[in-house]
Amino acid sequence: MTDILNLLACLLTIAFGLFGFLAPRYTAAALDLAPTTSTMGLSEMRASVGGLFVVAGAAALWLDHPLTYGMIGFAFAGAALGRALSLILDAPPVRKVLIFGGIEAALAAWFLSANL
Repeated sequence: MTDILNLLACLLTIAFGLFGFLAPRYTAAALDLAPTTSTMGLSEMRASVGGLFVVAGAAALWLDHPLTYGMIGFAFAGAALGRALSLILDAPPVRKVLIFGGIEAALAAWFLSANL
């Protein structure tokens, strides 16, 4: 069962990453980060929101080792922690932060608890 859930969580990671990688304008708009003065934000979407998660998910599937799945968990934990800190310091839209942060926290919890 762990293998199936790891596969599904990696596919979800890759799917989320593909939005940033292939549709950075859509992703930026969904995250309230639409570029205004430069297209560098689109580059950042493709890199940190897109390619990073596409390749991490694909690598974990390819290597198929508990530590590779665990490292994705740490990445999602860092993202969820950043969103929590943002709630305290930045006053972002709470609903969006809770939705995206909840997904990140759930994926972090799965990857870490099942693989480390």
